[in-house]
Amino acid sequence: MVGKLEWVPAEEGRALLAAPVAAAVGEAKVAAIDPELADTAAFCERYDVPLEVSANCVIVAAKRGGEVTYAACMVLATDRADVNGVVRKHLGARKVSFAPMDEATSLTGMEYGGITPVGLPEGWPILVDEAVVAAGDVVIGSGLRRSKLLLPGKSLADLPGAEVIPLAQK
Repeated sequence: MVGKLEWVPAEEGRALLAAPVAAAVGEAKVAAIDPELADTAAFCERYDVPLEVSANCVIVAAKRGGEVTYAACMVLATDRADVNGVVRKHLGARKVSFAPMDEATSLTGMEYGGITPVGLPEGWPILVDEAVVAAGDVVIGSGLRRSKLLLPGKSLADLPGAEVIPLAQK
């Protein structure tokens, strides 16, 4: 297993998952964590999880004309998503910014700092960096700050609306 965590099958640990995540999760494991340590750097240090197997999800708001499209971007914790380049062009937007916290949490039904691509609203694009897919098992958010999911990075490519692209800044 990864890090100093007690991983259990997600179906046994549904109480550790946000409602939309519990409804959509497939083959994954879940582990409880201290919610004060949900942010990536603190989490990885405390639980001995290498940054290379931790992946972050950021929600962006893409604007073109009067329309706003929300999307999720998944990159390894060692990387940053190229929001103003790759993401903007891929979504055909004039402007892309990180979604405000209150919008991201109300639209996803998840807690800030725990947002994950699993269980996002229907129709949202999920842009997954190719390094996440190639990483083997990855640790991601569970929708709540008090737990994390462990699943194969390649399974993120199978989520509804997912596209695997070179997303990380170079």
